[in-house]
Amino acid sequence: MLSDSSSDDTTLLGRQSIRKAEKEDLSQFEVRFAPEDPDSPLNWSRAKRWYITSVAGLLAFNVTFASSIPAGVVPQMMTQFGFGREVATLTIALFVAGYSVGPLLWGPLSEQFGRKGPLVLTFIAYTGFSVGCALSPNTASILIFRFLSGTFAASGLVITGALTSDIWDAKTRGKAFSVYTLTPFAGPSVAPTISGFIAVSGTSWRWVYWVTTIFAGACAVLIIITIPETYSPILLARKAKKLRKNTGDDRYWAPLNKKSTSLKLSVQKVVGTPFALLYREPMLVALTFYMSFVYGVIYLLFEAYPIVFTIGHHMNAGITGLMYLPIFVGCSLGVIGYLLLWNPRYERLMQQHAPNPVPPEYRLEQAMWAGPLFAVSFFWFGWTSYPHVSFWAPMLAGGLLGFSIVWIFLALYSYIIDSYLFFAASALAANTVVRSFFGAGFPLFAAQMYDTLDPRWASSLLGFLALVMMPIPLVLFKFGPALRERSRYALERPAVTTNPTTGAKAV
Repeated sequence: MLSDSSSDDTTLLGRQSIRKAEKEDLSQFEVRFAPEDPDSPLNWSRAKRWYITSVAGLLAFNVTFASSIPAGVVPQMMTQFGFGREVATLTIALFVAGYSVGPLLWGPLSEQFGRKGPLVLTFIAYTGFSVGCALSPNTASILIFRFLSGTFAASGLVITGALTSDIWDAKTRGKAFSVYTLTPFAGPSVAPTISGFIAVSGTSWRWVYWVTTIFAGACAVLIIITIPETYSPILLARKAKKLRKNTGDDRYWAPLNKKSTSLKLSVQKVVGTPFALLYREPMLVALTFYMSFVYGVIYLLFEAYPIVFTIGHHMNAGITGLMYLPIFVGCSLGVIGYLLLWNPRYERLMQQHAPNPVPPEYRLEQAMWAGPLFAVSFFWFGWTSYPHVSFWAPMLAGGLLGFSIVWIFLALYSYIIDSYLFFAASALAANTVVRSFFGAGFPLFAAQMYDTLDPRWASSLLGFLALVMMPIPLVLFKFGPALRERSRYALERPAVTTNPTTGAKAV
């Protein structure tokens, strides 16, 4: 699959075309998409593009679903293998740790060989490693297979985002991404319900991983059968090859034919640039730290909820799994709120600022509103977690948590893209790697923290940390333009001189 999409570069005919293009002015033979070209992914039917977006969301849901599904069968695995709760937590933590490795591999592969090939290969491998989890005979094997599963499954987060951006223009991309953004948060909140009822049904814990295997395998088949290649440079290279074959004229060429960067150099660039950005960009460091904390909290809850609901309210694993569902409902309401409120407002701002781009700071207002809600949700959850208080109170706190998380992520994610337009991929890669470390690390100390401080003060500690980070969007709103002006990576844009709530234009 990979060699097929890049074989044009290795043919004698392709090399001759490149040499001729270097010696002659063959710009008229460069193959590009015309504005109305039906072969361009941007011109595919809306039904086809929304289908591809839906499948991309399903793949992201699959990956995050698999990350948290062991939560409901931890006691059974502890009995089977004789390890403690800390080691059992590694079945979640190591899978998420794989997200820190995968993006550094699958990102450059998708830019070298296109989107479909790497997706197919990684999901086949991910399916195979899920089988390994289901058949693991000892502790070491299940931990190794979980890490490898997460590493290969990470393509479902990295490549699917790029795939979605391939097929939508800037105006519509916000709506598509708002729907797509829901799925990474839906997976972790739905999976514990499935595994919890598997546990109480008396079924073997191994069926948790067989469910993951079946789901991953079905997604692999779906990719192979229904998802086309969406990466324009690959499509143009194929079009140029077809024109050379049909016309017999070897002067036709595509931009990808002239790229001589090897995969090794491409990987070095993609790995190096994100860390250079983190080292040199205080603005990106602040955003990454905030998003990483939010992301880590999601996985911390898989240790906190059993303490509050299973131990405190004496629920079985299946019913405890249902307690996560308000997080998913809150995330869904957050997306609806974005589509009804923030996206139409941003479209109006685009018209007001045309032909100039909208200053990135306008993205931050959404996070300014969500930050206080995010902090309040922890105090709500913590101080209603007493066993004598109805379980409805802490359960519904998850709805506010999910709502605020989606708004924070959509705002800060969009701000990074708008601020680092030409380096957005590297900035987001750095963000993904760091926040995955937080997602892997938070569950490792969550149980001890909640046991030592009790659920009230442990949740309050998280609430106070959320309050400490709440000013980050406010500070960047005020000083972001100056920071971007001094940055070697950020795109220069007009600075905001008035509060965005007034709707006034920036100058």
